[in-house]
Amino acid sequence: MQHLISLKDWSTDEITAILDLADAVKAAPENYRDAMQRRMLVMIFEKPSLRTRVSFETGICQMGGNAIFYDMATSPLAAGKETIADMVKVLSRYADLLMARLFEHRHMKELAASAEIPVINGLTNFNHPCQVLADLQTIREKKGPLAGLTLAYLGDANNNVTHSLLYGCSKVGVNIRVGCPADPSASPLPAVVADATAAGRAAGAEVVVTHDPAEAVAGADVVYTDSWMSYHIPKSQMAQRVQQFMPYQVSAKLMALAAADAIFMNCLPAMRGYEQAAEVIDGPQAVVFDQAENRLHAQKAVMLRLLGKA
Repeated sequence: MQHLISLKDWSTDEITAILDLADAVKAAPENYRDAMQRRMLVMIFEKPSLRTRVSFETGICQMGGNAIFYDMATSPLAAGKETIADMVKVLSRYADLLMARLFEHRHMKELAASAEIPVINGLTNFNHPCQVLADLQTIREKKGPLAGLTLAYLGDANNNVTHSLLYGCSKVGVNIRVGCPADPSASPLPAVVADATAAGRAAGAEVVVTHDPAEAVAGADVVYTDSWMSYHIPKSQMAQRVQQFMPYQVSAKLMALAAADAIFMNCLPAMRGYEQAAEVIDGPQAVVFDQAENRLHAQKAVMLRLLGKA
């Protein structure tokens, strides 16, 4: 039994196989319309969601299965009346797959350790592997073979998307440059950078963390950013964070330093005038809605693989 908890745990070949399957599912969805017949996905949500919930629920239903939304806030676990281990052992008797979107990554690992069915990480404070699989599918669609491309990430880099980009890009041969403030609270975790550097060395990819946004973006094939105000960050910190991250805003001027045919990505939701200028996200180089659509196809591929239906 295999889980998807982190791309750190998946090999280059496994990631590539998922991308190939996602492309096949997207090209001919009718070939998979019965692949999950009578299969049940339980979706546990501790954090708000649009794309994760709707793409997973739509995805399994389009393949003949069903999904149950389970709000952690109304669970016995939240009331302190049940353990994670007990909860997941019960769910393992009812369902075929479990997807969870949680605050704490340690709780995701607890789920996987006790589960008797495959577990999919729909997001934690540490990483977001489903998002980055969809991102890699999108990059490959727009730019061709991944090996040798360069992705520049700008902004708050101590977050789940940056960590998964570091794991995913380095394993498939995409050079990744992270442009962020020097403050450790805004930088990717050193252990993740070290793991990505080692994976990149094996795949022929370079991993760079810089505090110069122009250096990060220069000549890049992909420019990527994410929200400065993630769900767990209090609104009271907004003014301080805007001041800290504004030098890393993807403006038209900064975007012009990338390759002439570069694409712009944001995993959404996006705040125009903050992590990117409106003219960038609404401009011709943006692929954010293709990126969002590919969550559906990439997650179908993950579910198919984990249930041996690939």
